[in-house]
Amino acid sequence: MIPVNTPVIPPEAKTFVNDCLDTGWISSAGSYLQRFEEDFAKYVNRKHAIAVSNGTVSLHVALAALGIGPGDEVIVPAFTIISCLNAILYTGAIPVIVDVEPDIYTLDPNQLEKAFSPKTKAIMPVHIYGHPADMDPIIEFAKKHNLFIIEDAAETHGALYKGKNCGSFGEISSFSFYANKLITTGEGGIVVTDDDILAEKSRDLRNLCHLPGQRFHHKTLGFNYRMTNVQAAIGCAQLLHAEEFFNRKRKMGKLYDEGLAEIPGIEITKIRDWATSSYWMYPLRVTEKSGMTCKEFQKKLKEKGVDTRDFFWPLSNQPMLKDFDVRVLPCPVSEKIAIEGCYLPSGLALTESEIKKVIETVKSIM
Repeated sequence: MIPVNTPVIPPEAKTFVNDCLDTGWISSAGSYLQRFEEDFAKYVNRKHAIAVSNGTVSLHVALAALGIGPGDEVIVPAFTIISCLNAILYTGAIPVIVDVEPDIYTLDPNQLEKAFSPKTKAIMPVHIYGHPADMDPIIEFAKKHNLFIIEDAAETHGALYKGKNCGSFGEISSFSFYANKLITTGEGGIVVTDDDILAEKSRDLRNLCHLPGQRFHHKTLGFNYRMTNVQAAIGCAQLLHAEEFFNRKRKMGKLYDEGLAEIPGIEITKIRDWATSSYWMYPLRVTEKSGMTCKEFQKKLKEKGVDTRDFFWPLSNQPMLKDFDVRVLPCPVSEKIAIEGCYLPSGLALTESEIKKVIETVKSIM
C-alpha cells in the first residue's frame, strides 16, 4: 500500500531531541522554543511567532488576541477543516459560512458582500491543499469595512501569493505542524503577526495570562496551549530542510500534474498565474464523465494498493451546526466538490516511482 502521507524526519531532529532529554528541558521552556519561533518568523517574513500546541488552538489564540467574542461575526469558507469553525465557536462568536471558488477551493471573494453585516468583525481566508486564496480582493474588502483578517495558512508552508509568503497577509495568521504538514512537530501550531500588541496578547493567552511579575495571579481568562521544547526541537530540525522539502513537494506536484492531465473523468486543480503552490496534498475530483463516484474510485485505488483521503466535508453541512448560532449562505460549490473529491499520496517520503505507479493506477481505473 502506498500511504497518503509518510513524514520525513531529518537526522538533526534526533540530535536536538536527545539534547532536550539530556538537559531535562522537555516541557514548555527551553532554547529550542525560542529558536523555533525566531526561525519560523523569518521563514514566513513575520516579526513575531508564538508557538502553541496545535493548529486549532493557534486559530483560537489569534481570534482571542483580536478580541473577537460573543455577538461578533467571522466569515469563513465552507470548504475547510472543522478546526476553523470550532475556533470561532470557542470565542462565542458567530461563524458566517460562505462558498468557495470552484477551481482552487478557497474563499470566493464575491461572497463577502452577501455575508457582511454590521456584526462582521473578521474574515478567515483558508489556503487549501497548498494553493493560496486570492488575497487582494479579500484585503480590499476588509479595509473597506474595517475588518480583521485571520489567515489560516496551515496547508501552505512556503507557498506564495504574488511573490509574498502565505501567512504574511492578515493582522494575525496561523499555521499547523501536524505530522502531514511540510514542517512538522508531530502536533503543534504557531501564531504569526507583525503587531507587537497582538504578539504579547497571544503569548499571554497561550500561557494562562499570568500577571507580569505576579505568577499565579491571572488578569484574564487564558489557556494552556504551550508547545514543548521537544516539539520545537523537531521543528528546528525541519526548518533546516524547509527549502529542500518545498522544492521536493513542487517536483512531486508537477509530476502528478503532467501524468494526470486530460484524463476524461478526472479534474485536477489548476494553479492560478499569481500562485506558487506548495502542493501540500494532491487533490483531484472524479466527475460524471468517469461513470463512477469518487467513493468507487477510491475503493478501486485501494484494491490496487493506493491509499487516498476524502475531501473535507463542508462546514455548511456539519450536523453540529444545529447546536450553535451560525449563519450559512448557500454553498453549492463546496457541497459538490466534497462529494467528487479526494487526494492522492502526497507525503514527503513518496518516491518518484511510487508517484508513477499512482498515475498508472489512476489511468488503468479510468
